[in-house]
Formats: sequence, C-alpha cells, structure tokens
Amino acid sequence: MYEIFADLHVHIGRSENGKPIKITAAKTLNFANIAKECADRKGIQVVGVIDCASPYVIEDIENFLKTGEAYELESGGIIYKDKVCIILGSEVETEEKGRNGKKGSAHNLCYFPFLKDIKAFSKEMSKYIKNITLSTQHSRLSGYDLIDIVKKYNGILIPAHIFTPFKSYYGNCADRLEDIFKEKYKEIFAVELGLSSDTFLADTISELETKTFVTNSDAHSLPKIAREYNKMLVEDISFKEIVKALKNEEGRKIISNYGLDPKLGKYHRTYCDDCNTTIETKEPVSKCPNCGSSNVTFGVFDRIELIKDKEVSKSPENRPPYIYQIPLGFVPGVGYKTIEKLLDNFKTEMNILHKLSKDDIEAVAGRKVAEAIDNARSGNCKIHSGGGGNYGSVH
Repeated sequence: MYEIFADLHVHIGRSENGKPIKITAAKTLNFANIAKECADRKGIQVVGVIDCASPYVIEDIENFLKTGEAYELESGGIIYKDKVCIILGSEVETEEKGRNGKKGSAHNLCYFPFLKDIKAFSKEMSKYIKNITLSTQHSRLSGYDLIDIVKKYNGILIPAHIFTPFKSYYGNCADRLEDIFKEKYKEIFAVELGLSSDTFLADTISELETKTFVTNSDAHSLPKIAREYNKMLVEDISFKEIVKALKNEEGRKIISNYGLDPKLGKYHRTYCDDCNTTIETKEPVSKCPNCGSSNVTFGVFDRIELIKDKEVSKSPENRPPYIYQIPLGFVPGVGYKTIEKLLDNFKTEMNILHKLSKDDIEAVAGRKVAEAIDNARSGNCKIHSGGGGNYGSVH
C-alpha cells in the first residue's frame, strides 16, 4: 500500500483539433496536456477527466493510446508514462423536480473503467442529450434514472459540488439526496463537496454520515488542476483501486481531503446581484440588508444553515481530516513567473506544498515569497469570503 494524490474533476476545453468541449474552459486544456501537467508539474498520480463522453475527446484518447506513451490497464484506467492514471469520466446534468414544485438541475460525475465503456455510455446518452460533443449538457433524465445507465456500463456515479446554488442537488433541487435517489441512495457511496464547502459544514447533515467526501478542483485551466485534491491509500493506481478507496474497502481509503478554505469559494456566502455585496449576516437572508433587493444568489454556507439537521458538526470516526490548502496561484505575492521558477527547481506543486521547508523555498524565491507560502500552508492568512460567482481573497 502507498499514498497517492488524486484530483477527480478536470475539464477539457478543446479537442486536439480545436473543437469546443467545455466552452468556459481554456483552449490548452486537452486530454494530452492534462496528462502531462499532472505528471510533470502537479505531482498528481490519479486524475479524473470528466468530458470523455464527447466523441471528439474519444477520438483524442484513441490517438493518445497510439503514441505508445499510454495504455489501458486490466483493472481500469489509462496509465501515462507509468506516472499518472487517467480515469475516464463524464459530467452529466440531470433534471429534477425541485423544491416548491420548481424544476431544478444537478451535475453528476460518472466514471468508467475502460474506453469501450464510456464509448457505449456516450452512444446511449446521445438519446437524452442534444449535443453529446459538448461538456456537461442537460439531459432529460433524473439522477434516479441516470445511475442505472451508469451501472449498465460498469461505472460509478458521484453527485458533483453538492451545495452550489446552481446545478447541484442540495443547491437548487432538494433538501435531502435520498428524496432524489430513493431506494438507490445506498448506491451513492461518495459525494463531491465543492469549493465553497468543507467536511465541517457537510457533516451537519445526518444523511451524509455514511458517504465518503471527495474534494476536487473542477479545473477549467491547467494551473487550476489540484487546487483541491484527495490523498488516498491504495495498492496501485487504477480505476479498481480508486473505487475501493472511495468505498473504504480492504484497507484502501481516503487519508485526507485537501481543499480551499470554503470562504475562498465563489458561492460561499449569499451575494446581492444589485449592489454587488457579499452578505455575511449571522442568519441566512433572502433580501439584501444593504439595499433591500431580493435579487440575491444564495450562498452555500447559508443554504446548509437552512437544511442542516445537526446543530453541531460531528463527523463519523472514519471521516478523514479536511486540511485547508491554499494553492500557489491564490497566495498573495506569488505570481506566474515565481511559480514557474519554483517548479523549475522543485518539479511539482505537491513537492512545494507538502515537502519543502521554508528555507528551501527562500533559497530560490526569496524571503517574502517563502513567508507568504509558509503562512498559506500553516493557515496564518486572513480570508475575505466569496459569493455570487466571485472567489474569496487571501490577505
């Protein structure tokens, strides 16, 4: 058994021939570049690429395998240069009956062991999705129906960023996941927390006590990969082992979740869209206390306050620790050129964040940068909350 880092939610912006996949993602974010970024710069051993149901991406994967630098494993996943295991995934938007009779939408992360499985999944999902070539398209399915299709092709389903105000189960669909999945709820063994929440907030909801929490980047550019990630204990890097870790089976497990302080997330607190103010009241509000407007984007913290059924956050004994991690790109005074200099000397971001001493960093980047990174690693930073689609900030 050994420890690895895994980020299971990375998007593709464009295919190799320039076809759009995730419109809002960077053009440099393609299948091959993700593999290289994880191997050479991030130090991530397992990456979930969740736009692999696009026929354009499937073509890229087939060409990638022909290069000889990557191959499929018998236990699932694609190995690149014996350094990184790529898990093939698809993010699907489902249509739910929301609260108060309104329609709601939620995102789901669907992962598959082999290329043939996701090809078959893509073919079937094209019946329910208007444009299968694009990322995270709306389907005419509920999560209750989708999980059966995923299982049909040997896959697993993880509800994505479960609290965000748009496109999530708790955010705009239901007060309880079990209301959506009903008797199939036991087949959901993990949920993704999202950038604006953490273990301490999620463990105020009792139905989540039996679920594994994952923290992923939802990266829309190469530098954003591994802004949130998981440390896992596994026998090797493969689809089969990752599933065992998510299920806490045979000694495999998540050792710790590394994530942003939720205040840094884009939707942590309620935000007034009229006077552009983050609302940090003690109690959740539906009207802006500054201008009286009801045109507000409800925050993750505020949503959880409304639906929680435990006054005190108490995690189950086997819950791994949630460790606040500020990525290099968020650290004040650490710009692009400084990050490049650090990577040239220390190879990967995981080395810089987890292994180097303050003195090591100072020798390369100077005292101010070393102190800024050390403060970020030790939690000695002041954070202003994000909201309404605007990230929080570190001071």
